[in-house]
Amino acid sequence: MTPDADNDAVEAETAAAVNEPRLWINNGWTARVIKNEDDDGWAVAMIRDGESEPALIGPWTMGRDKKNPKPLDVSAFNTLVKTAGEVLRRHEQQRHALYHRSVTVDAPSGRITVTLDIVPDEYDPHAVLAAQDTFGEQLAQVRVPPEFKLSVSSASAWIDNGFRKPT
Repeated sequence: MTPDADNDAVEAETAAAVNEPRLWINNGWTARVIKNEDDDGWAVAMIRDGESEPALIGPWTMGRDKKNPKPLDVSAFNTLVKTAGEVLRRHEQQRHALYHRSVTVDAPSGRITVTLDIVPDEYDPHAVLAAQDTFGEQLAQVRVPPEFKLSVSSASAWIDNGFRKPT
């Protein structure tokens, strides 16, 4: 990138940044202080650019007058960005754990890692059962129903059956 292009990018980001007492927009995030519908307090919603739903909604501190919210500031915004990012990472890890399983089996040919990756497609849900040797080389791959239960015994049975599609 040229120095002029770098300056243009910084200027565009600065122009897009909003730093108001109840609304901060910067670094791909929007923090908006909102009235808490459940009580008399305030909440803050953190929304990542391009998303329709907030990644995080949490309580927000009352100001000194005990009626209005405390204004957002740079340190609060940065903390909220960090927290919202952590929430999204935990959700992604949980989703990965829900749709990806792995077991290791000791077979006569050596250790084999068997994975099950569920594809939660609305019209064609399925799973992919795959086997890799200790060097990461794929030994087999078959499509199975999404409700296939992967365990050491089901993986061993699949290996013993010559990697034929389980019934």
